[in-house]
Amino acid sequence: MGLWADAKNIRDKDPAARNVLEVIVLYPGFHVLVTHKIAHFLYRHHWFFLARLISQLSRHLTGIEIHPGAKIGHKLFIDHGMGIVFGETTEIGDNCTIYHGVTLGGTGKDTGKRHPTLGNNVLIGAGTKVLGPVYIGDNVRVGAGSVVLKNLPANCTAVGVPAEVVRINNKKVCPADDLDQQDLPDLYQQRIDQLEARLSRIEARLQGEYPPDRPTGRV
Repeated sequence: MGLWADAKNIRDKDPAARNVLEVIVLYPGFHVLVTHKIAHFLYRHHWFFLARLISQLSRHLTGIEIHPGAKIGHKLFIDHGMGIVFGETTEIGDNCTIYHGVTLGGTGKDTGKRHPTLGNNVLIGAGTKVLGPVYIGDNVRVGAGSVVLKNLPANCTAVGVPAEVVRINNKKVCPADDLDQQDLPDLYQQRIDQLEARLSRIEARLQGEYPPDRPTGRV
């Protein structure tokens, strides 16, 4: 497993990629993996300034900001990538897919472990914010535009602000491979439907107690 496997993974997952050479030469999601390996090596050997310099140069080149301290597993697919931010103590498992505009960030000025940890086969939709030292389990799909503030169990789908689990033990066991950000329940429409059903039951009960053609004696 290495950069060649990362490049082939991007080729396999992105229908716009024609071959591995195109990925290596043209894809910022691959370029940032190369520079991060160098920066992370320097960071682990306490060359902090040089590591950060390389990560900042990579940020200007790719539009993706990954702190050199972040730990990234094998076969990460960053689609487009513009606006992505990974904090210092971020940990990402194997075979994950992350779309543009995603932030894996911290909260406040806490020290120590303060950024998210992603399991294997996780898909994070475009514009999602995952904040704090939360853990996202294996095979989790997070819908685009969500804000994750608490742990998510394995094999679930989460959506919303803040994100809520709307589906568990999905039949599709590897969302990072199917790349689907759209096949998600509409959480807000479900809430509206529930409210409408509740109001209908209340109205029916009240009408049964006080028919409209009969005075109730109330002002």
